[in-house]
Amino acid sequence: MSFNEREQAIEKKFEMDQQMLFKIEARASKLVGVWAAEKMRFSGADVESYAKEVVIANLDEPGYDDVKRKLMGDFSKLNIDVAEHEIDHAITKCVEQATEQIKKEAGLV
Repeated sequence: MSFNEREQAIEKKFEMDQQMLFKIEARASKLVGVWAAEKMRFSGADVESYAKEVVIANLDEPGYDDVKRKLMGDFSKLNIDVAEHEIDHAITKCVEQATEQIKKEAGLV
């Protein structure tokens, strides 16, 4: 394998890894949105709509701080008492779940 072929293979793997990370983060955000919507007693199409809002909110910056801020603000507006550590736990759980789902879909598990 030539140097150029190795370089292209590395670049391709990096690109695929980045795509997978993006999919995991989007899926995790959606799962967190569903979790939060249920806490807010949303139902039906409102759950899906809120989950999409959370996914969009996560595009503001890397990581989940933007999601956390949105959830805390929305819980506060609705006078729903959810501790910050509970949100952190939900995010962690949803990231694990999303990672498993995306890897399974990609045939990596």
